[in-house]
Amino acid sequence: MKNKISLIGVPMDLGQSRRGVDMGPSALRYAGAIEKIESLEYDIHDLGDIAINRPATTVDKESNLKNLEQVIEANETLARMVDEEIQKDRFPLIVGGDHSIAIGSLAGISKHYKNLGVIWYDAHGDLNTSETSPSGNIHGMPLAVSLGIGDERLTNLFGYAPKVKPENIVIIGARSLDPGERELIREKGIKVYTMHEIDRMGMSAVMEEAIHYLKENTDGVHLSLDLDGLDPTEAPGVGTPVLGGMTYRESHLAMEMLSDSELITSFEVVEVNPILDEKNKTATLAVGLMGSLFGEKLK
Repeated sequence: MKNKISLIGVPMDLGQSRRGVDMGPSALRYAGAIEKIESLEYDIHDLGDIAINRPATTVDKESNLKNLEQVIEANETLARMVDEEIQKDRFPLIVGGDHSIAIGSLAGISKHYKNLGVIWYDAHGDLNTSETSPSGNIHGMPLAVSLGIGDERLTNLFGYAPKVKPENIVIIGARSLDPGERELIREKGIKVYTMHEIDRMGMSAVMEEAIHYLKENTDGVHLSLDLDGLDPTEAPGVGTPVLGGMTYRESHLAMEMLSDSELITSFEVVEVNPILDEKNKTATLAVGLMGSLFGEKLK
């Protein structure tokens, strides 16, 4: 992992309907994200937050997608910033914001790799399209968009598509998949470890398999960490909580194993919603997981 890190805040809540996740970057900073990473002897540069245009909620007449133009604008800005930081040989750390920001993250990152791998640590697959989405919320679509599936204005963001191949994706922690997402997973052969596999195999075996799988096929790996991947009893401050999720300890183990693997070349943390949180508990938990990914050890 590169010693130089650039933190980019994306205070966007336009990819979904519950307000508050736009305060995620501030909550993570308040919980000590910068200090944690500095304590591990990284050179971290906080680039601040992208300015987000926040009009009243709009619905695109053609696609039925909510806030489409604003989501595109923010993600284009993010893609440019991520691209510029990678060109400077810096590690992108993106903090959100809802999960629609992964569209911009992957657009800026993937152009630098021939076979970018993606670990999607999440309760959801985020593989919906305007046709399969029950809500029209774009935060349920970023992985499909990055595969080149969905509205062309999103899939072609930053001038190319697709950003990632289905065989280079590993979803970890899934427990809430819509019918259209399940069909797409089967059709594309995407590797998914649901909570069933995690309970049956154990997190250590799941991560060993995932790391081996990605090490064989990829030249870089982006980690997209959605805090709703964890159980809401441990991470209550998320917009779309789903019971039966991964524990704090399992998640630390996963981050520690990824740190040891030296596979991760970019990282984003999303869906921290301080309005729904308890004394910034979820952001503090997220900062602890950041520490483990960046090499923090007990001995």
